[in-house]
Amino acid sequence: MIRIESAKAPFTSPRLAFQAVTALGRADAMGLLPAGENIETLDLSSFRRAVRHIQGAGIARNIQLELGDASGSNLERVLEHLNLALEESPAPEYEWNRLADVLGLELLSRLLGISASSVRRYKGAARTTPDDVAERLHFLSLVVGDLSGAYNEIGIRQWFERKRAQLGGRTPLDWLKARWKPTQPGPRRVQDLARALAASPAT
Repeated sequence: MIRIESAKAPFTSPRLAFQAVTALGRADAMGLLPAGENIETLDLSSFRRAVRHIQGAGIARNIQLELGDASGSNLERVLEHLNLALEESPAPEYEWNRLADVLGLELLSRLLGISASSVRRYKGAARTTPDDVAERLHFLSLVVGDLSGAYNEIGIRQWFERKRAQLGGRTPLDWLKARWKPTQPGPRRVQDLARALAASPAT
């Protein structure tokens, strides 16, 4: 998981740093960064390197030239475009392996509402991932990406099974049942909670 310990210009602005870390967390959770990628210092060279890997998956290919101008206002627009592109680009061929590593097959299958054997088949590309499953998988990638700044992998797994006052005393897993859709109110509440944690210290 991405663990940023320091930031250099132009990411010394809290607003830019937050946007950049959000993008890196999502890309990591989606499996778009190389295995073992270790970004401890957030600077333009490490960020450009990450963007190249993201673009290698066919996402946000149009922003590389814009990164040549690292002025604050331009970079903020680039980061917003990058985060939006990640949010709108399911990539099951990358996401299966990464989420299986972070969540484990059993929890992942429960969160997706499918059997562990189906997870294995989709993960191994023995079967094409159905669109509805790909949407849920991508939603979970975004949630895990938001959580990654506050929790390690064990903490992320526990988060899904821990009761939360903000969810009416229920667990996030309780709200992700019966072939749920990302646009439904329950999953949206789970996502909002994860994003709130990404913007503040974990509780």
